[in-house]
This record gives sequence, C-alpha cells and structure tokens, in this order.
Amino acid sequence: AECAKIDYPKPDGVLSFDRLSSVFLSNTNHEEDQPCHLQLKDASVPIAVNLAKYDAPEQRYCPAGVYEIVRDESGQNPRLQINAQNCVHCKTCDIKDPTQNINWVVPQGGEGPIYQGM
Repeated sequence: AECAKIDYPKPDGVLSFDRLSSVFLSNTNHEEDQPCHLQLKDASVPIAVNLAKYDAPEQRYCPAGVYEIVRDESGQNPRLQINAQNCVHCKTCDIKDPTQNINWVVPQGGEGPIYQGM
C-alpha cells in the first residue's frame, strides 16, 4: 500500500510475450484427472492473509500465471483459483509465498514441461 504500482508495458509479440504464450512454448502437459501438485497448507490463508495484506502476490511472482484471484459476478467473494495445468515446475510459489502456505510436490506421473534441447 505504501509503494507505487508498477505499470508494465503490454507484451509486443516481438521482444516480449504474454505469459500464456510462453507457457505454451514450454510444452507443459498435465493429465486432467491427476491430483493437484500445488497444495495449500491452509486454504483460508490466500484470501485472509495474502490478499488482505499483500494484494495476493502469488498472481505476480508465478511466471506461468498459475494463481489468480477470481470473484463472483458482483465483484465480491474472492477465492484463489489454481491453474495447475499451466505450472512450469519452477517452484517459485514454494519459495516466494510470504506465508509459506504453498507446497509444491512432484506431479503424479511426472508430467510437466517438456523443454526441447535440454
């Protein structure tokens, strides 16, 4: 609340790209019916603490846009939505979450990004 909001320029598609296009290039694949590999220790913390105190930093520190705060039609009742199928397994969420509430575990079946040439 004490800092000025950073206004990042929109991706130009030449030198900078949007998050979901970059996730697509990683060939990330997770089976739809597997258990979520991004686990919350306490499901109330993302809204009660992270959103209230830090404006939900998980929406910004995740390079793949896995975490988003969604609200109902009236703009009320926020909840954390985890789009685990986009996870590129960088483990940033496990490291940078200010409350250490997110636990990254190895996905069942070993799915995830397929980085070509590595």
